[in-house]
Amino acid sequence: MAVGEIIGINISERRGTQKKEIPEVDLVKGFGLENDAHGGNWHRQVSLLSFEKITEFNERGARVGNGAFGENIIVSGIDLRQLPVGSQIRIGQAALVVTQIGKECHKHCQIYARVGDCIMPREGIFAVVVEDGHIKKGDKLEVV
Repeated sequence: MAVGEIIGINISERRGTQKKEIPEVDLVKGFGLENDAHGGNWHRQVSLLSFEKITEFNERGARVGNGAFGENIIVSGIDLRQLPVGSQIRIGQAALVVTQIGKECHKHCQIYARVGDCIMPREGIFAVVVEDGHIKKGDKLEVV
């Protein structure tokens, strides 16, 4: 069983706006992160990105902060990209199921325009919430 740690939690109040970092949040079954504009009854309720991949990207000169890729949860210690669709993730009482690896970018984001690359299409994963729970920075994330 792989174990990681939550490094950051990010939400946006409206679609198309930059996500802002928050210290804790409720994960809502069948919706996603409480008060996140991207929550809802669909297959990409929660987006996750590996802290190490963000760090590598920044070392190439990108200098982006938490939430810049539109990710909800930043995780250290697990290469999320290696988790197959259907993987179950537990954070305390909350449970998620991976539904998608990466995503197609229909129009390039500000990061791509500035740096010529973006890691979210390759490295980001998406999940649905199957059990409610409260999560916070520093919590352990387990792949079960």
